[in-house]
Amino acid sequence: MHISIATVFPELYAPFLKTSLIGRSVESGILDISTYGFTSFVKPKEHIDVPTCGPTPGMLIKPEVVDRVIQQAEAKAGKAFKIFFSPHGDMLDQKKLLLIKRKLDDRALSHVLLIAGRYEGMDARVEEYYADEVLSVGDFVLLGGDLPAMMFIEGFVRHIPKVVGNHGSVENDSFTGPLVDYPEYCLPVVWHDKNVPDIIRSGNHKAIAEWRTQKAVERTALLKFPWARSFHLENVQKKQFLVSIPAHYVVLMHSEVLVGKERVVGNTSVTSIDVHDIARSACTYGFKRFFIVTALKDQQVIVAKFLEFWQEGDGITYNQTRHEALARVQVVPDLSCVRAAIAEIEGKAPVVIATSARFSGKEQERLITYDQQADVWKKKQPVLMLLGTGQGLAQECIDKADYCLEPLQGLTEYNHLSVRSAAAIIFDRWLGLNVQQKNKK
Repeated sequence: MHISIATVFPELYAPFLKTSLIGRSVESGILDISTYGFTSFVKPKEHIDVPTCGPTPGMLIKPEVVDRVIQQAEAKAGKAFKIFFSPHGDMLDQKKLLLIKRKLDDRALSHVLLIAGRYEGMDARVEEYYADEVLSVGDFVLLGGDLPAMMFIEGFVRHIPKVVGNHGSVENDSFTGPLVDYPEYCLPVVWHDKNVPDIIRSGNHKAIAEWRTQKAVERTALLKFPWARSFHLENVQKKQFLVSIPAHYVVLMHSEVLVGKERVVGNTSVTSIDVHDIARSACTYGFKRFFIVTALKDQQVIVAKFLEFWQEGDGITYNQTRHEALARVQVVPDLSCVRAAIAEIEGKAPVVIATSARFSGKEQERLITYDQQADVWKKKQPVLMLLGTGQGLAQECIDKADYCLEPLQGLTEYNHLSVRSAAAIIFDRWLGLNVQQKNKK
């Protein structure tokens, strides 16, 4: 495999290309790596960069300079797969590395050309004309593309045969599938009063493999859930994830809510369609119980009678899947009863997350987004989501929450979802799978 690097500063790569497995692979001939300095492709005292067109400041590397580098690199090592680096590029991750490797194999190419920009980058036409990929290493800006190029090389060459001695370690890398790696240990057995787990030293390979899978799932669920949810998970994996995250509960508030045009604190009536639909959504996304809070005695009686049909009566045989969902529903008079019920089940008080179409502004410090599960789950407490009816949760109810979820928004100013529609979207964004790739290598 030949790797060419076009850069303003080729001297940055000298120690990097002599180090560790990369250096050994170059010495053994597995890798052939060349660097090309942009300044070598202009006349003496000629600049490699020119000002950007328009009123904004900044310098761009001349298109004709990049063109000369590419022509010489391909003349030496053959047609190249050309990669540029820019903040607007696709995120560099494990699946992107594997995808690029497959593209090279499919095209029978053995030459990768990395173009590391500086200043304000490249003329947009150069990327449009040449780039096979434009990559970013994160949502931040560096001084240039050299560190991203090195990061790409470190990740990419691991997938070239013989670069890594034990290729099995590459196949089991974190992010190769939906899981990150399990924790590893070495001697001494005791270090700073922390022990190597007994199971690791047991010699029982089957038990060790099961323990490692469990720990990999726990680590991924609690720290890298957005990555895991991007895969198609098998049913057994779904169950493993569900038991590895804190138990989730949801409550639909018909008391401590705002009612009428005056938005005063009051009560709303329970509707069967909300109960049916939210129960089915809660069941789909793994919520252990769906509470309905109403302080009105007559409403409690009506809901209890409704639930009796589905939980104990003919509803069990009439519609088994509906029974399964509605079996999780419980009606209680106030939020304190919900908290007490969860504490009794789990042995811990819940972390409470409020939802709303709008917040007053005082909740800014408690506001979280739909990719901050780890911030909540690391507390290792059950999670309770509050849903409001009427005009939304009363402020005193919101004030009882530990967190507030960013309100749902579309691309219009209209924001009047029914609570059952909002619940389904909220559950999906928080716990749903968002498959972007199949679970295969």
